[in-house]
Amino acid sequence: MMRSITNDKRRDSWMKKYGIQVLAAAFWIAVWQLASMWLGQEILLASPVSVIKKLGELIVTYDFWKSVGFSFGRIVLGFLLALVTGCILAVVAYRFSFAAVLFGPLITVIKSTPVASFIILCLIWIPSRNLSVFISFLMVLPVVYTNILQGIRQTDRKLLEMADVFGVGMGKRICYIYISQILPYLLTACTLGLGLCWKAGVAAEVIGVPSGSIGEKLYHAKVYLNTPDLFAWTIVIIVISFLFEKCFLAGLRAVVGRIEKH
Repeated sequence: MMRSITNDKRRDSWMKKYGIQVLAAAFWIAVWQLASMWLGQEILLASPVSVIKKLGELIVTYDFWKSVGFSFGRIVLGFLLALVTGCILAVVAYRFSFAAVLFGPLITVIKSTPVASFIILCLIWIPSRNLSVFISFLMVLPVVYTNILQGIRQTDRKLLEMADVFGVGMGKRICYIYISQILPYLLTACTLGLGLCWKAGVAAEVIGVPSGSIGEKLYHAKVYLNTPDLFAWTIVIIVISFLFEKCFLAGLRAVVGRIEKH
């Protein structure tokens, strides 16, 4: 009986939480529809109906999935490379103070330079097909490095002293002290980095226009003033980014939880 009441409360809480979000989304879609009707020109603002119709036409084509796979693979690769590299550099910077001083100006330059400048400069050296990998990597690296280094520095000193007293090895320190202490910073870095990598990666594709990418589709939609296409591909980017972020963070939490248990 008690379990049934608890389950009912959880279900009501879940319905209330997501019901409000659905209503908020429906409100803004209605505003979008009214604005489109008021303008009366699809070329300026496509209606939700025309965008959904166009999206339905795109989803059933092989070219759509080919473009999604092309961009997804390269942008995610850039993110993962930045995640691994940022963690390694943060550990090195924590371990050796001169490394932190050495990395400081580089990280500052990367954070301060506009994405468009990097894209145009990198086009000189990197083929347009691989540009989104490097740009995604470059934009995410400072976020991961800064957050992980801060997390390591904020590790509870009392726990480390206790580990010294009991002679705890480095492997167990990493599993039971550092990972649990750094996890909030890592999750923050990944959340920010995933949003940045998609924005920067697609921007690189729009400027570099590699064949068979989402950026190429956006570029062509802009050139031919095909507003429904432009909105449809934008929705695709948002959905893919959102789903990957949720799946990746859930997987990261599961992996960290398993490591801590062992």
